[in-house]
Amino acid sequence: MGVEAQDRDVTAARLLRSSAKNSYDPYVDIDWDAPLAEGKAYMPLERVSLYGTDLWAKLTPEQRIELSKHEIASIMSVGLWFEIVLMQLLARYVFDLDARTEHAQYAMTEIGDETRHSVMFARTADRLGVPRYGVPKVVHRAAKVFGATAAGPSMFASVLVAEETTDRLQRSMMDDDGIQPLIRSVNRIHVVEEARHVRFAKEEVLRETPKLSKAALQRHRLRTALVAFGVIDSMVDARIYRSVGIDPREGRAAALANPHFHETRRWMAAKIVPFLRDAGLIGGRSEGIWRRAHLL
Repeated sequence: MGVEAQDRDVTAARLLRSSAKNSYDPYVDIDWDAPLAEGKAYMPLERVSLYGTDLWAKLTPEQRIELSKHEIASIMSVGLWFEIVLMQLLARYVFDLDARTEHAQYAMTEIGDETRHSVMFARTADRLGVPRYGVPKVVHRAAKVFGATAAGPSMFASVLVAEETTDRLQRSMMDDDGIQPLIRSVNRIHVVEEARHVRFAKEEVLRETPKLSKAALQRHRLRTALVAFGVIDSMVDARIYRSVGIDPREGRAAALANPHFHETRRWMAAKIVPFLRDAGLIGGRSEGIWRRAHLL
């Protein structure tokens, strides 16, 4: 076994031990029958996409809470959809590995984690009683290609963008008494388990990116930027605005022009952007895509 393989297994063994000690079953560890709390928001109101706009000023306090419920449900629905894509990526990744190695076994363990997370998010959306939200058709179609072909540093970098942006939002809520207890419970489970996934992906990015040629690096930068744009731009399904009587087109236009929402996007990406830049996966012409997505 080479030095790099040994290094991978050392990390994987540590993550496997952590998984054995700190894993959750959402069927058991969340009280799905508990009533929703009156008057509590479902996400920080200052992070809602319309916060600070004229449309927001016209909403009653009750409508603002209602919109926060639909917006967090949209974010979770897109999150569970992306985790299904991630499971495809990991299954293809493991396909070529030696299953006897701890590195392969941790990758399979992560697939199990993501399965539970997807079910947890789906049950949460169902418990909130919201419509089915999701990504635009063009993103859905593109993800089929991405899930079937992505590999290398940009595959893991794309995973990090989706996980780290949502993680920043979830960490801000899980200990906030002003947030619905159900949402806090879901966030707490996800944050604990995703920390292992982030470590696994970051180490793969750091191992594999230096091996790229200049041309390959540009391709991986572009793929990462396009996925980052698609993920962040799809998190808020425009149909959520109907919940408070706002036309979806009007609501989306207001959100996309909203400097507060732009700042929220940059805040969500504040941890992952420096890492990817230092790793070499943000730079060159593709950097403009990150700026257009308001992630820089």
